[in-house]
Amino acid sequence: MKDIRLQVMWNRLLSVVEEQARALVRTAFSTSAREAGDISAGVFDLEGRMLAQAVTGTPGHVNSMARSVVHFLREFPVETMKPGDHFITNDPWKGTGHLYDIVITSPAFHQGRLVALFSCTTHVVDIGGLGQSPDGRQVYHEGLFIPLLPLVRGGVWDESLMRVVRANVREAVQVEGDIHALVACNLIGERRLSAMMAEHGIADLDELGAHIIERSRAGMERAIAALPQGAWDGHMRIDGYDTPIDLRARVTIAGDHVAVDFAGSSPASAYGINCPLCYTEAYTAFGVKCIVGAGIPNNAGTLDAIRVTAPEGSIVNALHPAAVNARSTIGHMLPDVVYGALHQCIPGRVPAEGTSNLWNLKLGAGHGMTGTAEAGRASTPFMVTTFHSGGAGARPRQDGLSATPFPSGVRNVPVEITETVAPVVIWTKEYRPDSGGAGRQRGGLGQVMEVEHRHGAPFGIFATFERVHYPARGREGGLPGAAGRLTLADGTVLKGKGFQVIPAGGRLVVEMPGGGGYGRPEERDAAAVERDSEAGLVTKNV
Repeated sequence: MKDIRLQVMWNRLLSVVEEQARALVRTAFSTSAREAGDISAGVFDLEGRMLAQAVTGTPGHVNSMARSVVHFLREFPVETMKPGDHFITNDPWKGTGHLYDIVITSPAFHQGRLVALFSCTTHVVDIGGLGQSPDGRQVYHEGLFIPLLPLVRGGVWDESLMRVVRANVREAVQVEGDIHALVACNLIGERRLSAMMAEHGIADLDELGAHIIERSRAGMERAIAALPQGAWDGHMRIDGYDTPIDLRARVTIAGDHVAVDFAGSSPASAYGINCPLCYTEAYTAFGVKCIVGAGIPNNAGTLDAIRVTAPEGSIVNALHPAAVNARSTIGHMLPDVVYGALHQCIPGRVPAEGTSNLWNLKLGAGHGMTGTAEAGRASTPFMVTTFHSGGAGARPRQDGLSATPFPSGVRNVPVEITETVAPVVIWTKEYRPDSGGAGRQRGGLGQVMEVEHRHGAPFGIFATFERVHYPARGREGGLPGAAGRLTLADGTVLKGKGFQVIPAGGRLVVEMPGGGGYGRPEERDAAAVERDSEAGLVTKNV
């Protein structure tokens, strides 16, 4: 009966954090939270261990947030926290990897006693600096850096801090609105947790927290013990900024844990595609968890069974003050690197490589960026991020998902929303035929988008795209997916990374990559080939 009661409370706790996350989505100002769900939310014990996370959110935010709360506790010990306190940071090395993600951690009280901590994150539309480009050479170029600071003390906001934020961002209303939404999100979590504890007649989370972590860790250990034991290597080469990047991982399955070591990966870049270790840990752990113990809830117990190491100064363990704005360029590739190793020891269980890297359209305009008032056709200032993706890799027994973001899990933003909040017109958004790698199971298709400024003015794109030179590879004889392309309508080829201006009257054409195929193409079911052809997903001569 005791275990049943604890399980009921565990399930209830999961619903608490899900409502916490939904409150953030409903109240946020920026499209990244409202439409794409690029957020995270969770509840932690007083040692900073994550007990439960919301399903709504992205692995990079969730798993790096899971490690960030201990940094708050070192700066603000629990004995100093009071009701109505909220703490903030966007420190890339103590938060979720770059300055665009704001983390807020708040104490939760029940009947006057501190019982837990709630934390949440969201990607804001702007943080100043060079914008959403990887062109920066140091983190100092990339915008406003907020160290671990009190944001609200005893219910009183630090207006001086908020003035600093407003003075340093291009979209002050949206950014400030998102910060208020983060605080509201944690307040909702605190209220729902207190109601749950009152209903079940408990004064603290000590017993429940121990049950969650111990059961999860035991379940993860059983799942790992059932795997072949040993070490396997994975390798992937990707475009990089100015030179190709090699990502190497040795995956060791050893009894009660999985160790992933990225020794041999390329050194840190001179540009903002570097990945702090917290983000490397986040996506590596997610990649492993998708295959090993996928049904076990994600918390400190399961995450502790996955140990990630990387040489300091490498592209996957970049140190301050490296530029890290586009750290997802590297981080999103890491599950595929891990799968290259896992496929060798558990064949038939991991997908082919996918686009992995998000093909988000990060668009903007403004004085000095895309023109000046004297030029006669200066762009109206704006910044917008619209989330989109190429195809996922084919699975061992199913086709890859088209225009689906794995591993990030964010939602594509409807074109109508983008056209409402920014002066752009999206003329085309459709599947890209033949972009999925052929195989027994076909890779997911990418998509094609064409974008123009509504008033014919110039605008810019902060490109952070991968799979332009090195497409997603197939598995077990499957063919690679199509590479991505970024061009103007007149055929001018743009770079996959860096800020570039679309001239007045120009139209941006984005052809997103496809996922790799799985198994030999000649083994594909004839009926599936016919269906793909009739739907226009592949052409007759493919």
